[in-house]
Amino acid sequence: MVRGTITRLVTTITAVAVALTLAFGAAPAAAQAAPKAPPKPDALQLVGTGIEETILVQQDDRPKLFQMLLSEVNWLAQASASTSAVPKATKLGPKFTVTLLVKNAPNQVYNLYPLAEGGPRAHRPAKQPSGKKTEAWFYGRLSMPESLRLGGAPIEGKPDIVQSGIGGGIGTDLKVKEVNPVEEVALAFTEFRRLFLLNGAVLLVILTGLAGMAFLIRRRV
Repeated sequence: MVRGTITRLVTTITAVAVALTLAFGAAPAAAQAAPKAPPKPDALQLVGTGIEETILVQQDDRPKLFQMLLSEVNWLAQASASTSAVPKATKLGPKFTVTLLVKNAPNQVYNLYPLAEGGPRAHRPAKQPSGKKTEAWFYGRLSMPESLRLGGAPIEGKPDIVQSGIGGGIGTDLKVKEVNPVEEVALAFTEFRRLFLLNGAVLLVILTGLAGMAFLIRRRV
């Protein structure tokens, strides 16, 4: 019995040792197989139609503007094309190119068309500073024209377009209709009065019905 117990104990210890060896042996291989995260850009350049000199926006100097412009292109690196059809050049409008920099070295390049027919468009060229990628066309965020304008692109301002969260900009009408407090109070009072009269009429009908039923029951008794 003791011998059998010792045998089972040795077998268990051996199995645990083999499992640990396999686990630690596979860990380095898994680490090597895992893809490296792309480097984070710390600056960007903006050139294009009507821009005489290259505009440089550094994260440390203008963090808000940098993040605003970065949000227009940072999702394009891994995204799948929105359409396989190449837009006609005559319908794209002015072209602006955003180059993402990592430690002053170009890393990614994207072409933006904020005034294209049907909405902003973005283009990912196949030739990239960080390596060749699949060429693709995308529908850009609605906030693209305003972001580029704030970045220095000669685009007419649209104050009714504001920035929104990940996945895209949403147009919002910022004009607020003027409110007359006297008219609002009068309207609320009228609605309350109408509701009160309606409820009173319903209550009257119910009481009349109950009275009629009570009268009929009393006659039968």
